[in-house]
Amino acid sequence: MSRRGALANRGRGVVVLAGESSNDRRILAAFIRGLHPRLSDAVLLTEITDPVRLRRKTGVELAATAGTLVRKARGKAKLKKGDLVGIAVHEDMDACPGPAYDKARRAVSSALSDAAGGSESVYALAAAESESWLLLFPGAFPLHRPSWKLPASWEGRDTGRRQTPKEDLEAVLSGPRFRESDGPDIALQALAHGLFRRPNGANRSYTEFAADLCAWSVPQVRGG
Repeated sequence: MSRRGALANRGRGVVVLAGESSNDRRILAAFIRGLHPRLSDAVLLTEITDPVRLRRKTGVELAATAGTLVRKARGKAKLKKGDLVGIAVHEDMDACPGPAYDKARRAVSSALSDAAGGSESVYALAAAESESWLLLFPGAFPLHRPSWKLPASWEGRDTGRRQTPKEDLEAVLSGPRFRESDGPDIALQALAHGLFRRPNGANRSYTEFAADLCAWSVPQVRGG
């Protein structure tokens, strides 16, 4: 049976999120809900808190680390009394898209896919940081804090070309100052107002993540 056929027969399942921090995992959850609502409606989204250190690993070490994450994800799904539909893993690239990004994304995506076997997997490698994805939705910032407004000159740009998006936000957003912990709430505002499918600008890492995620099949809900 194909992977998609197997997933369709499992019934309601579990998608496990892994990331470098709780903030990153919460942002990832909001993006999944916004980009693939049929999937998020059909599954339980939950987290594992294991550290994610994949992009600098290669070969046997990468395969072993990916395998450990997937095993932990299967264990978490079992704990939630469900089947693992897929695992979504976030990591910051800490650099703009280029040969190093392409190499890391291909290698880690392949390792996760091999480890996941019959389940889905997606690697959210944010270039340069998750804040660069948030910059695609400038309207979400004042929805979170009315005093915040991004410079007009930032709109419609390639946010993946910003090498230090978090520091850039800290420099322009004050009263209160932007913090990493604001990220999930900004993402939730983008979700609540349907902004995820209308990015203001470009970011190749976001586009590639969205395409990979939206290719996931939607499992049938038990009894449905």
